[in-house]
Amino acid sequence: MAALPNPDTATVQAIYTHWQQKLGRASRRLGASQIGQECERRLFYSFRWATNGEGFDGRMLRLFDRGHREEAVFVAELRGIGVQVHDLNPQTGEQWEFSACGGHFVAKIDGAGLGFPERPKTWCVIGFKTANDASFKATKKDGVQKAKPEHYAQNQIEMKLTGMTRTMYLMVNKNTDELYGETIREDAAAQEALEAKAARVIFGAEPGPKLSEDPAHYKCKFCPASSVCHRKEMPQVSCRTCLHATPERDGDGRWSCAKHGHDLTLTNQLTACPDHLFIPALVTWGVLDDASEPEGWVQYKAADGFVFRNGPRDVGSYSSTELAAIPLAALRSEELQAIRNQNLPNAQWVAAA
Repeated sequence: MAALPNPDTATVQAIYTHWQQKLGRASRRLGASQIGQECERRLFYSFRWATNGEGFDGRMLRLFDRGHREEAVFVAELRGIGVQVHDLNPQTGEQWEFSACGGHFVAKIDGAGLGFPERPKTWCVIGFKTANDASFKATKKDGVQKAKPEHYAQNQIEMKLTGMTRTMYLMVNKNTDELYGETIREDAAAQEALEAKAARVIFGAEPGPKLSEDPAHYKCKFCPASSVCHRKEMPQVSCRTCLHATPERDGDGRWSCAKHGHDLTLTNQLTACPDHLFIPALVTWGVLDDASEPEGWVQYKAADGFVFRNGPRDVGSYSSTELAAIPLAALRSEELQAIRNQNLPNAQWVAAA
């Protein structure tokens, strides 16, 4: 007898897809929860949408959301012991939000509280976290700064941007429901270094150095930016990977386009226009060789001397969409070039390649 299909499979997959559609989109700004990551290059790729997000599937996104669902429990418990908690901005109904670097760097705090037994007269940033058993035990043993450096960095930025000097960090063990609490003090030197790091990532013209030159390095192997950083794949096409786009230092996360002389909406940034030209430092197939601003192309030379251009087709160049979709070998193929020279639409030429 043939095995019967699992009747729940379609429903489960639909739920996972729902989470991907809800939370799987690119982040508009660099977050305080990211700034503690060791590799600035990875942060640059993420902020510039050079890669296809963090690559989390629907199950993982649902798991992350479990932490958010736990926040309401924490808030009720804190209020139950007499702590005054402000968890949501009454004007927006969302978490309190603070920003820096022209609005491109953002911290969303879980709340602010007054009346903690440890510091009854001090307003504290509140940080809620969930953890598996091993992670919980490590944090309880070594403290947040050592066991959870990314959380520690997030807390420092939250204190910096809110003006508060303490964080009440609360973690729940998802296996046993045991709680861990720690009061974290402001660290002015760490705050200054983290804010400077955010500015380098946001306003830098190109990514910083690699964490390792070895793609098999344990910190690089499973990095979502590894394909562009180590495997020489082309970045995603969006305004943020275009050399014409600039994250401005004034306004609330404002981006501008030097090519067309206007600000870029979020929709603009996601779709990009036909005049898109990759930031040269993101093109790993070759090195910058020449460029023409009037004609709108940038020329690259591969390691063996092969030359190719990123720009309009009518001047012998390849659009960013083409370069992102085809392998370098296709540019060298006379047969495929003949197909392209038939003036086929990009979609047909790319499919042939």
